[in-house]
Amino acid sequence: MARAFTLKLEDWNAVEAILLDMDGTLLDLAFDNHFWKEAIPAIYAAEKGISLEQSRNDLGQHYEEHYGTLNWYCTDFWTDKLKLDIIKHKTDLADKIALRPGTKEFLEYISDSDKKVLLVTNAHPETLRVKLEQTKIDQYFDALYSSHQFKQPKESPVFWAKLEQEIKTPLSNCLFVDDTEAILIQAQQSGVKHVVMVEQPDMSMPARSVESLRSVNLLTELLPTNKYD
Repeated sequence: MARAFTLKLEDWNAVEAILLDMDGTLLDLAFDNHFWKEAIPAIYAAEKGISLEQSRNDLGQHYEEHYGTLNWYCTDFWTDKLKLDIIKHKTDLADKIALRPGTKEFLEYISDSDKKVLLVTNAHPETLRVKLEQTKIDQYFDALYSSHQFKQPKESPVFWAKLEQEIKTPLSNCLFVDDTEAILIQAQQSGVKHVVMVEQPDMSMPARSVESLRSVNLLTELLPTNKYD
């Protein structure tokens, strides 16, 4: 089992910046899973005149090839690769985009704190735009960072070096929350002192955890005051 996240009050007070992933951390990953595993295979099958099974097989090969790279997160790449207007289709389904439970309360609390609150996402800027228009969570952040502006995904040490320069805050004074093990491990190896994994990024799926990482289910569990217990 994962280690439950605990942060002493003095450690919380020493945190200068809170770095937050978006999809699966703030937002329910059910939207993205539905979009890429259900909606796009159906649309691609119709466009190509192939069966849904063949569509899933073809897309699965593409997904596997690019997983964890910047292309994986790039709507321009997938629009060109699949000959589908990815942003249009995301916009058409935008009403399915939803916050994870506790997200709004957590953001309201930390945005009133003395800490920098930074969105750190692999999402393409156009995907980010669609999701922010739907959720309005940008109001809680001091700055928004997409890995595309650094030309490296969060899975890369180069991303973290560039981010540290950009935010002008040592990573050793940061708290980072994400739902992807590989990204959290890379952040830790790059110098982020406190890394925390979200156990249930897709609220329609069971929670999961990683033994080597501290984790929470709801973001409000991170608050030292236990305000939302």
